[in-house]
Amino acid sequence: MPTAVTLIPGDGIGPEITDATVRVLDAAGAKLEWDEQLAGMAAVSAHGTPIPAETLESIERTRLALKGPLETPVGGGYRSVNVELRRTFDLYANLRPSKTIIPGGRFEHVDIVLVRENTEGLYSGVEHFVKIGADDRAVAESVAIITREGSLRIARYAFEYAVQHARKKVTVVHKANILKLSQGLFLDCARAVAKEYAGRIALEERIIDACAMQLVMKPEAFDVIVTTNLFGDILSDQISGLVGGLGLAPGANIGERAAIFEAVHGTAPDIAGQGKANPGALLLAACLMLEHIGDGARAARIRTAFETTVREKRTVTPDLGGTATTSQFADAIIARVA
Repeated sequence: MPTAVTLIPGDGIGPEITDATVRVLDAAGAKLEWDEQLAGMAAVSAHGTPIPAETLESIERTRLALKGPLETPVGGGYRSVNVELRRTFDLYANLRPSKTIIPGGRFEHVDIVLVRENTEGLYSGVEHFVKIGADDRAVAESVAIITREGSLRIARYAFEYAVQHARKKVTVVHKANILKLSQGLFLDCARAVAKEYAGRIALEERIIDACAMQLVMKPEAFDVIVTTNLFGDILSDQISGLVGGLGLAPGANIGERAAIFEAVHGTAPDIAGQGKANPGALLLAACLMLEHIGDGARAARIRTAFETTVREKRTVTPDLGGTATTSQFADAIIARVA
């Protein structure tokens, strides 16, 4: 039976890269049944809300979604749809793999998987202004909430991922030298979980600033990284930059109730509708989705076809040094995977 998947094309270049991705998946014989829904600015235009009830109901039913980039207004307007979806479905684990695809770049042999706690920390949304005298906004306070339960489950997810994918080391990234309580709790929980995997997966500890430096000096030394929400948000984009940028960066948001797979780059309104967008990030996210539902062999076949097409550089989009359209790029991948 086909697996039901909520499909959210997104904003800007989203519909173009979504169409290309779906065509590749169909050509590869993936048994998926799409339920297309709206979110972001497209949903605001059609329904007056960035997250329609129909979209939430669809994800609740399918427990699986593939999502293009969504527009989030800067400074005003509605809150991030991505953050709201993570909260609504308790998608506590954010998975961001970054692997060298194009040879000859600044770094070779990069193969890092970053596991980010997705629901706590400074992104918990607990913040307020403090009035001083006549100034209602004299001080702004944001609270970083770190719980034992949340820290234990993300650490366990990282170590289990390492075991299941034949990884050797998990690096826990923190700032417990300064934030003794909140970051200290996170580090203590990672250490506790690491003891359960002793002899199978090694534990490494790195302070966030030292880790950021080491990532641009010797990234091949890292394997799986687990960290808190804000640090993970920053480091995940950094490691994407090590392998060519967000155009090659898939993402997954995973919880007990649902899993949402996405391209993590922006909506690129400057090239929307021009057929120039690279569908790679969303296609690689779809490969993560296939692995999640147990179709790993097909995911590997699609990934190999994509990487071969990129390395040959004959039929790739402008951001990868070519002149092909989004559709032509997808056709070249299909020719290898069909």
